[in-house]
Amino acid sequence: MAGRVAGKGLFIVLDHITDPHNAGAIIRSAECAGATAVVLPERRAAGVNATVRKAAAGATAHLPVARVANVAGALRTLKKAGVWAAGAAADPSAIDYTKADLRGDLAIVIGAEGDGISPVVRKECDFLVRIPMFGTLGSLNASVAAGILLFEARRQRDGGG
Repeated sequence: MAGRVAGKGLFIVLDHITDPHNAGAIIRSAECAGATAVVLPERRAAGVNATVRKAAAGATAHLPVARVANVAGALRTLKKAGVWAAGAAADPSAIDYTKADLRGDLAIVIGAEGDGISPVVRKECDFLVRIPMFGTLGSLNASVAAGILLFEARRQRDGGG
């Protein structure tokens, strides 16, 4: 697994991303950023079907994708293993993503477009990170936000922050 950082797990957890193109794009970005695995809920989310695999451009063959019954429960399990959970949120009280420490064992949680991270999953996050918006619109596409956060974690892990 070239590009992976030994002892520094990087997980991407998708909370009810239903668009298969977004799910595939996130899986592709996660693989390119050297993530450890992707976690997806079994229900009310895009499954790993032909559309997701096509959008992922082959990444599903190289990156483990775990389907779980309960995203909050999966986060609790990761946290017991020493993984911190950072939820992506547009909330003004969230930490600017460039100021958050994303270097250790980390699960980045991406919520559904529109609704964001569900309240039960948000409670499991150790901290929230936000990507500042400078235009008129108040949010990014979920796959774009995931890519930005994954590559910021990669930059920090490579000694850039």
